[in-house]
Amino acid sequence: MFAIANQKGGVGKTTTAINLATALAAVGETVLLIDLDPQGNASTGLGVPRSERSPGSYEFLLGLAALADCVRASKIPSLSVMPASVSLAGAEIELIDLERREHRLADALNAPEGEVRQRWNTILIDCPPSLGLVTLNALVAVDAVLVPLQAEFLALEGIGALSNTVARIKKALNPRLHIAGVVLTMVDRRMTLSQQVEADVRAHFGELVFGTTIPRNVRIAEAPSHGLPVLIYDNACAGAQAYILLASEFIRRRRALSEEAITHEPAA
Repeated sequence: MFAIANQKGGVGKTTTAINLATALAAVGETVLLIDLDPQGNASTGLGVPRSERSPGSYEFLLGLAALADCVRASKIPSLSVMPASVSLAGAEIELIDLERREHRLADALNAPEGEVRQRWNTILIDCPPSLGLVTLNALVAVDAVLVPLQAEFLALEGIGALSNTVARIKKALNPRLHIAGVVLTMVDRRMTLSQQVEADVRAHFGELVFGTTIPRNVRIAEAPSHGLPVLIYDNACAGAQAYILLASEFIRRRRALSEEAITHEPAA
C-alpha cells in the first residue's frame, strides 16, 4: 500500500498516481486508486463524473459508508477507484474531534470485512498537496511513500519537509513507513536547470531515485481533460512510454524489497 505524496502542488503527483495505476493494471495487477485530494483530479483523470463521486473517500474516511459502496470500476480493466468529492475539503476540521483521528483510514482499510489487501495487489493513495490530517491518515495507513518531484529548484525544499514528516510518523505512529522512491517529473533535459536538479536529487537521495524519469509532454497534460490516463489517450507518446517503464521499475523494486524482507525474517 503506497501513498503518492508531496506537500508542494503541481509536481505531477496525481498524474503519476493515475498513470502508474493504469500501467500496473495493464500488466495484470488488480489496483485500487484512492483519491484523497478534495480537488478530485485523480477521479477526473479516470473519467468519474462529479455526480457519481459520493459515497467516496470522504464517506469512507469518516466511517459513513462501507468500502463496497465507495469503490467504482474505472474504464481500465482491473483498476478500481475510490473517488473524491468536494466534501473531503471539510474532513480536516471534522477529523479533529474524532477518536483515533490519525488512524481513521488505516482502521477502515484494515477492517476484516473489507479484505482490502486480498482484493487488490496494489493500493495507491493520491494525497492532497499539504501535510494536514487527511494526508496524515494516508501516511499512517500505508507501507511506503512514493514522492513525485518536479525537476525545478524550489521542489527540493518541499521534499526535505516531507522526509522529516515521514521520519516523525515512522517514529510515533507507523513504524513500517518509509520512502519507497523519488520519481523525477516534468524533466526537460534540454534545460540546464533540469539537468542540475536531477543531478542534485540523485546525489542526495542516491538509489531512492527511480532511474526512470517522466518528461515534459503535452499529451500528458491533455489526457485528463478527456477523462483518460495518458496510456489510453496516446499510448505511443513519450509520456506514456515513460510511465510504462516506471511501472516496470516499481514492480522490480517492490519484488526486491519483498525478497529482502523474507531473507531477513528470523528463523522459527
